[in-house]
This record gives sequence, structure tokens and C-alpha cells, in this order.
Amino acid sequence: QVQLVESGGGLVQAGGSLRLSCAASGSIFSINAMGWYRQAPGKQRESVASITSGGSTNYAESVKGRFTISRDNTKNTVYLQMNTLKPEDTAVYYCNAKITTQGITRTYWGQGTQVTVSS
Repeated sequence: QVQLVESGGGLVQAGGSLRLSCAASGSIFSINAMGWYRQAPGKQRESVASITSGGSTNYAESVKGRFTISRDNTKNTVYLQMNTLKPEDTAVYYCNAKITTQGITRTYWGQGTQVTVSS
């Protein structure tokens, strides 16, 4: 069974930084793309950043230049470094990963971690 476990959320003042981590565990054959999404109260879940197995990245316009996604393939872990945080970044952040296990590829989600940015 595959699990994604996130950590690193919390409360920070505007202009501050946080680093989120998401580790995949279980019977994993390979991990393709990994990414971060967020969902603010009353809003739809939106993509924040993604990274391929080869390291190519993509960002939402709202976070470009402030957030950096990276991954450590030896640890099956994806990170999101968030700098110059704004109150509008407040949301529950979810990681996801496209994982192949026992010949089947599907997208898995973490449980979410709360990020709150105070003004």
C-alpha cells in the first residue's frame, strides 16, 4: 500500500518562509510526476507546482519567483520551498504523485497540511 505523508505546514507572518515535505512510502516501483496543490476555504483546489521525474518544473503564475519545487528521488520525497509568503497563500496544501506499483500507475494524494499566513 502506498502512502504520501506531508509535513512542514504551520503559521507564519507575511513575508516569511516555510518548507513543505512529502514522502512516499510503500511498495513503489517508480514515481513519475510529483506536485503540490492547495485549497483555500470556499475555493477549488488548484495546482501550485509540479516536477517530473527528470526534474522539469512548472508553477502557477501566482507563486512564480516565490516558491520552488524540488525532489529527492533517493528518498521518494518532494519539497516545496515557499518564500515571501502572502496572506492569500493561506490554504491546505496537498501533495500528489503518479506512482507505479505492482504494474498499475495511479495518482496518490497526501492528507494535506495547513499553511496559514498572517498579515
